[in-house]
Amino acid sequence: MFELIDEWGPEKVVCVSDARTGMRGVLVIDNTARGMGKGGTRMSTTVSVGEVARLARNMTWKWAGVDLFYGGAKAGIWADPTASSKEAVLRAFVRALRNEVPEEYVFGLDVGLTEKDAAIMLDEVGGRGGAVGTPHALGGLPYDQLGVTGHGVAESADAAAQALGLSTGSLSVSIQGFGAVGAASAKRLAELGATIVAVSTSQGGIHNPDGLDVATLLDLRDQYGDGLVDQYSDAKPLAAGEELSVTADILIPAALQDVIDADLARTLPAKIVVEGANLPSSPEAQSVLFDRGVTVVPDFIANAGGVVAAAVAMDARYSGIRPEPAAVFDNISNKLRASTIDTLDASKAQGRTTHEVARATAQERVREAMVLRGRSPQNAAF
Repeated sequence: MFELIDEWGPEKVVCVSDARTGMRGVLVIDNTARGMGKGGTRMSTTVSVGEVARLARNMTWKWAGVDLFYGGAKAGIWADPTASSKEAVLRAFVRALRNEVPEEYVFGLDVGLTEKDAAIMLDEVGGRGGAVGTPHALGGLPYDQLGVTGHGVAESADAAAQALGLSTGSLSVSIQGFGAVGAASAKRLAELGATIVAVSTSQGGIHNPDGLDVATLLDLRDQYGDGLVDQYSDAKPLAAGEELSVTADILIPAALQDVIDADLARTLPAKIVVEGANLPSSPEAQSVLFDRGVTVVPDFIANAGGVVAAAVAMDARYSGIRPEPAAVFDNISNKLRASTIDTLDASKAQGRTTHEVARATAQERVREAMVLRGRSPQNAAF
């Protein structure tokens, strides 16, 4: 575990377990120089300490990248989110972290968890401060229901298109993953006039170069979940991964991490890649895309709509007044559009990938905070 530590963190890694429920989990608090640790909580059967640490670091850059004052953190539970034991496992995980929550970390939503799960976490903590992303009925800001992250991805895509002198209304889009992020991205991009030509779920993909009907897709998602791809009639089926390579102006990987490697990057037909998922491309792939002139909006910029909403929700945890969604959407649009343009401009000026320049900006902000707090190695007295 020590090999995970570098100049930035992590500051704390807490591994927990519960023999009765079989719960195994981990909390990684990466860097709190700019504020307390905040990041989503995921549940899957592939969670590992390394994965959660990597995601926690990404949260450090995400908060700093859009200049919001929280620190990077992430939590993971090794369990099947579809199992009947989910609630018991979730409650055991929350109980195990009672020393850290809510003083050092606040639960949020990630893969495998929903607003209902956030409500369970809130109940187990025993107060309103322990979780965000809670249901509307509990005064929360329901991220997935509102589609805040996907809305931000679409706004970033639109900003990137405009930076290239293109109109989103004339562009085609392929989306890997039609979960909360992908669906909300499709909805907003359709409102902006884009043509969605391909989508995928865990059960496969569908493609129609003339465009898919987004309203129908959203209805089918509500009814069939990932099975929507088998219910949509006016499209050609795609095998897993083919949605990344269909002809489209914009590609939005909004499902898994590590899906674009250097080999795939050499042949991607998209002009613009907007990373809706966390860590979907390798550094080598990013370099290849940069050399090819493909515009890439990094994940910790493009999908930061969730952290903008989380920042609002964090402030509202103890308030009796529910946050106003319209104001949240405006904030997301303003933050992400500005960050996208700044990143693309810096990449062009410096001749470096967008990931490199955006990370450098985030690192500069975190480093300054560490120095001011006396946490930097240069502050050390030997």
